[in-house]
Amino acid sequence: MKETAVSILEKYWGFTSFRGSQKQIIESVLNGQDVLALLPTGGGKSVCDQVPPLLTDGICVVVSPLIALIRDQVSQLKSRGIKAVALTGGISFEETNNLLDNCLYGGYKFLYLSPERLQQQIVQDRIGQMNVSLIAIDEAHCISQWGIDFRPAYLECSILRMMHPEVPCIALTATATQRVSKDIVTNLELRSPLLIKDSFLRENLIYKVSYQENKNQRLIQMCKSDEASCIVYVRSRRRSEELASLLNQKGISASHFHGGIPRDEKEKKLQQWLGNKKRIMVATSAFGMGIDKPDVARVIHYEMPESIENYFQEAGRAGRNGAQAEAVLLISGSDEQRLLNQFIKVLPDVAFIKLLYNKLNNYFQVPYGILEEENHPFNFNNFCDAYELNTSLVYNGMRLLDQNSVIALSQNFSNKTSVQFLASKNAIFSYLEKHPKEAQILQVLLRTYGGVFEFDTKINTLLIAKKSEVAESAVFTALKKAEMDGIIAFNHEKQDMELTFLVPREDDRTINVFAHKIRDLNQGKIDNVNAMLTYVKNRKECRTLQLLAYFGEKGGAACGKCDVCLKKILNSPEELKTLDSDILALLKEQSVSSQGLVEFLGHEREVILKELQFLLEEGKIKITSNNEYTVSK
Repeated sequence: MKETAVSILEKYWGFTSFRGSQKQIIESVLNGQDVLALLPTGGGKSVCDQVPPLLTDGICVVVSPLIALIRDQVSQLKSRGIKAVALTGGISFEETNNLLDNCLYGGYKFLYLSPERLQQQIVQDRIGQMNVSLIAIDEAHCISQWGIDFRPAYLECSILRMMHPEVPCIALTATATQRVSKDIVTNLELRSPLLIKDSFLRENLIYKVSYQENKNQRLIQMCKSDEASCIVYVRSRRRSEELASLLNQKGISASHFHGGIPRDEKEKKLQQWLGNKKRIMVATSAFGMGIDKPDVARVIHYEMPESIENYFQEAGRAGRNGAQAEAVLLISGSDEQRLLNQFIKVLPDVAFIKLLYNKLNNYFQVPYGILEEENHPFNFNNFCDAYELNTSLVYNGMRLLDQNSVIALSQNFSNKTSVQFLASKNAIFSYLEKHPKEAQILQVLLRTYGGVFEFDTKINTLLIAKKSEVAESAVFTALKKAEMDGIIAFNHEKQDMELTFLVPREDDRTINVFAHKIRDLNQGKIDNVNAMLTYVKNRKECRTLQLLAYFGEKGGAACGKCDVCLKKILNSPEELKTLDSDILALLKEQSVSSQGLVEFLGHEREVILKELQFLLEEGKIKITSNNEYTVSK
């Protein structure tokens, strides 16, 4: 009997029917049509590019941005008895050659690789020889400069279309505005593509914005409230370690995850969380993509993301099993300014890019009109210090120069030096007395960086050197000795990088070619941050409807469960009367603080405070000397 898409789905995935637009997408691909599929997180994107190749001859080439995502997809295919191979980093030329031979002659159905791997000549040559049945571009928003994770290497994906012009191409993403969608179609050279956009509505997912004076206290309350699996998103590696430590101190099973953790340890942490040995994962945005844990009941954003796209994608990792789940964004008074400082104030404008380019040429003594093709060793900190330039602005500026092919940067651009004190404070004081040469540097280190006793802390060795009035080499010598003596853990990954100029020096004229791109990109990032702030501040419209409107879906009914909808419900006279009765009943038993009432009654803080004020004015309650509330006698 001839196999069909549905029979393949049942055979390998165990489902008897497709959901959403999966069937239409698969049929279009099988008919040779290009497709751009915008499906929500958890919407079953992988089925759309994995079913068609199993009904046709040849191999499907899948470009994906993350090694973890590639490994997960290949592992899942293999577990279903489907032959798939991954070209990841860290494999030799010989192994790459053998894997590509397997794709040519071994009956493999899927070849997964990163966009950077696709740039290798051997890879291009072999793919050109393969019988390719489908070209699939996962996380396709990475190809757009307006996308949340723009990867310049993704622009090279169009070479697959050039190698196999007759083969259909499917581009998949869970987050794309109209502008990003247009970029995907153009850059991938999709021909009259079928545009499929399933609704981003997740009826089982409740979105909440919670204003808190004490985020840590609220985080602990939420994590203690049930035994559900949870992800807590933060913006820094250190914060992930701090919060995981705090939760564990409170008896809550938690782990942390960020990009600086060794690969083996990452895998161990992931498996502990997937197996529910660790209930809470406190993580940076490096965690989550390609990880399918269906029973995540809550995603908490401890800090505000820089865009709606990022927030929506991360929040969408809750409730994939269809059970009710919630996405909570914790907000405090300083968050808006922190977001602006972190993402807007460090955007290099055209004038700064011109200044930076000029200083780079002067630093390496490149004459005007000359192309210096050699690789230049480059110490980032020394350069910034020499010209008294803001390191964040320089970092972002050099990325722009790299993306626009003015310079090429080596991969170890963002390597770090970090320190953590291991010895007790008494042992450290004794060490400082016995080693006066190192004491000055270690004392400056202790004064400059808080938390070096508790956490692996990133440090700026050049700053330590300046404060200690010694050469930077002396700082490294002192830190290495302290490490050998068991006082500190010292992680020094060489910070020198290599820089190569790709065009002749023409100063401002070099930058003028893409100056409009810089302005547009900066404005795009400003718009993203403003959209995030608007979402947080809009307390009149249902959270779900706000998010859907951002992605172009208008209308629909309010969810009735988010913080905005609940506030409207609680503003009804009947609900407020019930809440007043609950407050009075509780205060008759014992004196309670406003925060305690929030915890006991489960309402938003501002609702409780409003009713407390009303009850105070009515003379029904009073405030004690301990700043708690009790009923009036």
